[in-house]
Amino acid sequence: MAITVRVLGVVGDTRTEQDYASFRKTLFATGAPTTAWHVVADNLATHVSESVVRLVADLCGIEDECGEKGKSAVPAAMVTREAFLRDAAHRSRFPFTPRHAPWLNQIEIWFSIRARKLLRRAGFTSQQDLKARSEPFIAHFNQTLAKPFKWTRTGKPLAA
Repeated sequence: MAITVRVLGVVGDTRTEQDYASFRKTLFATGAPTTAWHVVADNLATHVSESVVRLVADLCGIEDECGEKGKSAVPAAMVTREAFLRDAAHRSRFPFTPRHAPWLNQIEIWFSIRARKLLRRAGFTSQQDLKARSEPFIAHFNQTLAKPFKWTRTGKPLAA
């Protein structure tokens, strides 16, 4: 299986459920209709929102499981939404990082690279300035540096 690595970034005013669902919709539109998506995300509430569940259901052609938030079926509670998004049978699924382990999240590694190569010692006069500098950095990263991160550390036991 070939793994494609590409960063898609958005500089916006807010970080809402609708913003995240819109971002995911834009991302999913970049692939073929048969593309399998494995979206590694942390446990932020917006990542398991009703909007994201409905987006994934639409993407996967699932209609029967979605009901109304707070009342029925998948959108009723965060735990059922998370289980739906984790479902390995779906073409688009979300393996969530363990709670209190954001360092496992690949995007956190990318944010570290971005901080070291773009943000450190930089000054931005506005959100537009940040966006104007971020977009070329993302394009450069995608052309020259984007590749799957390889785990090389095996770790040591915490206690003897």
